[in-house]
Amino acid sequence: MGGKYVYIRYFAVRDKDGEYLGTLEVTQDIAPIKALEGEKRLMS
Repeated sequence: MGGKYVYIRYFAVRDKDGEYLGTLEVTQDIAPIKALEGEKRLMS
């Protein structure tokens, strides 16, 4: 991925009756999150 640190998630897509339609793939570059150091949290 070109040196990026990525997080890939897959979600089932369903219609209003619950019938499976396909899969949604979401890719996120999480390098900035991984680079956080120290007490940079919202909650303890």
